[in-house]
Amino acid sequence: MHLAEFNKGTLKYDWDDPRVADFANNLDRVYDIARRSPGYIWHMENDDMEAAQLDLNGPLGGNPRTASTLSVWQDVDSFRAFVFQTVHKQFYDRKAEWYDAAEQGTRLVMWWVPEGHIPTVAEAVQRLAYLDQHGQTDHAFGWEHVAEA
Repeated sequence: MHLAEFNKGTLKYDWDDPRVADFANNLDRVYDIARRSPGYIWHMENDDMEAAQLDLNGPLGGNPRTASTLSVWQDVDSFRAFVFQTVHKQFYDRKAEWYDAAEQGTRLVMWWVPEGHIPTVAEAVQRLAYLDQHGQTDHAFGWEHVAEA
C-alpha cells in the first residue's frame, strides 16, 4: 500500500495579490523538491489541480482562492520527511500568512491506496469529509492517527 494525501485550504487573498506572492511564486520550487524526494510517487500537476479547483460543479466548489494538493507517497516516513525536513517546512510554517484561519473543517487527510492507484479529487474530498464526520480512523486520518493506521 502507498500513502495518499490531500490538503485543502482557502487563501486569504487572491492568487495574484502581492500578499500571497511568496507562496504562489514558490509552488514549482516545492513541487520540484517533492519530485526529487525519496518515496515520492505522484502529485496532481498545477494545471489539473487549478482546473479542479475552479470547476463550479466539481467537488472543490469553484472557489478561486482554493489552494490544494493531492499526492501519493511510498510511505508515511517519506511524506513526513518531505513536509518537515525540506524547504517545504519554511512554507508550512508560514501558512497562517496565506490561509484563512476562520475556515472550518479539516484541511489534511491521508489514506492508504493500493500500489499503482492514482486518487481523484472526488475521492480525496470524500476522504476529507469522512475524516471531518467520523474523526481519525484507518479509512481517513491525519498526523494524530498515522501511527495506528
